[in-house]
Amino acid sequence: MAQTKTVAAPAVKRVPRTIAGTIPQTNDNARAQLMAHYEAALRLMQEGKYDKAHAAFDKMLAAGAGELSDRVRMYSAACSQQMTKGKNDFANCEEQYDYAISLLNDGHYEDAREHFTLILQANEKADYAFYGLAVLASMTGDSHRCLEHLTEAIRQNPRNRIQARADSDFQDMADDPRFTELLYPEV
Repeated sequence: MAQTKTVAAPAVKRVPRTIAGTIPQTNDNARAQLMAHYEAALRLMQEGKYDKAHAAFDKMLAAGAGELSDRVRMYSAACSQQMTKGKNDFANCEEQYDYAISLLNDGHYEDAREHFTLILQANEKADYAFYGLAVLASMTGDSHRCLEHLTEAIRQNPRNRIQARADSDFQDMADDPRFTELLYPEV
């Protein structure tokens, strides 16, 4: 019997493959530097420094972010969105009041208070802003401030007295005799 000798195939160095083809070989030093910039930009974003993070991501895109381009674009867009998030442009104080009421109804009390205060800074005769602050104070259990703000709202516009009588947001104040006196004064 003759024996056959098997010949080993020469070892072929394989290149990693992806669905689209092969991954280009990159300089390890350049990749490490890219990753360091990427991580630094992510840290800035996590710290809430969206303007600085946006600038860092844009700088990465300009320099060529390579395989991270899609992620960098996504984070850059997210930073842009976060930077414009807090900026609201209202055509008038009534629009801002409506927005403040929606914040109040959603339980964002401090944000609502800020908008009511901004309305009063723009127009100190905005009785509806005092009324909104009274509702806010009632909802948060601050009866003294509620009475102060409601008194001012009624002083500026007596129709607020009638509105407050039917407003269920003042239900926690119903047992307070000062509230009753304010809404139902003896003539």
